[in-house]
Amino acid sequence: MKLITFTVPCYNSQEYMSKCVDSLLIGGDDVEIIIVNDGSKDKTGEIADSYAEKYPDIVKVIHKENGGHGSGLNAGLKAATGLYFKVVDSDDWLEEEGLKALLATIREHLALNLLPDLYLTNFIYYHASDDTFTISKYDNKMNEGFVDWNKVKTFHFQHVIIMHAQTYRTEKLRAMGIELPEHTFYVDNLYAFIPLPKLINAYYLNVNLYKYYIGRADQSVNIVNCIDRYKQQIRVMTRMFTAYTLAEIKALPKGLKKYMMHYLYAIMMCTLMFSCGKNTKERKADIKEMWLTLKRHDKKLYRKLKYTGYPLSVAFMPWWMRPKIMRFAYDLINKKTKLGL
Repeated sequence: MKLITFTVPCYNSQEYMSKCVDSLLIGGDDVEIIIVNDGSKDKTGEIADSYAEKYPDIVKVIHKENGGHGSGLNAGLKAATGLYFKVVDSDDWLEEEGLKALLATIREHLALNLLPDLYLTNFIYYHASDDTFTISKYDNKMNEGFVDWNKVKTFHFQHVIIMHAQTYRTEKLRAMGIELPEHTFYVDNLYAFIPLPKLINAYYLNVNLYKYYIGRADQSVNIVNCIDRYKQQIRVMTRMFTAYTLAEIKALPKGLKKYMMHYLYAIMMCTLMFSCGKNTKERKADIKEMWLTLKRHDKKLYRKLKYTGYPLSVAFMPWWMRPKIMRFAYDLINKKTKLGL
């Protein structure tokens, strides 16, 4: 049995995908690696096929028309046979010791018939511009071991549990029927957010597993791209706040309830900031429609998101101020995370 299926969505990834795949091969026969060639125009498909030929019992390749990151994830999940499922972007890679520790923990839980729905692990931002690292950990929010969501401490600002920290139980994630939109950036927020209330049996393993590469100009977190792709930010935000009502969120364990609202606040803040990156009539209309959609979905959640928390600071700010304030806030966050480099 394969313990983990790693899905690697690839689009024109010939320059860096080998580093990613090689880091996953350390898992040996315990892992399945599904490389999804998402309509690449370079040698990505050839490289993927060469891995499948060399490691036929580990590597599978899916060649498909271009559909974007979410489409690649969807294809990988449908084909996965591993006990657990993890997405690894083609320009990122895994730490050897962290991977070995995760596999050992899964074996232990499997032997005891105590498998969680979700493993949470730490991840590392690798800043290519100056060859430095920033570790994102959760040990100040929860204890290592099975997570008691009633005791999880409050998250603040941009600190969230992102896709890179999550390894889901395959059959349960698939049973949810989650389908990410195609040709859309920022869908990792949907993947990290929507399953949590249904997969709350989590285990936090305090190891550094995922290395998240920051530095390519075409990355979705680049500020220019975020501003230009604001419609996709709104599309994802809309899917997030229509996934649950405020009543459903309030029914969750205390720590998870607070975290779910924190995540909504954080992504709403990002959506407002980048949508306001330029002062245009179209952007104003799109933001207005987003709020109206939320109001139609759930008036109580609408009031909660619009009139409380840090998105409030942007929601009622004069439009002429928003681009300047947005850039100031982004630069402030960037000093710590370097996400725009």
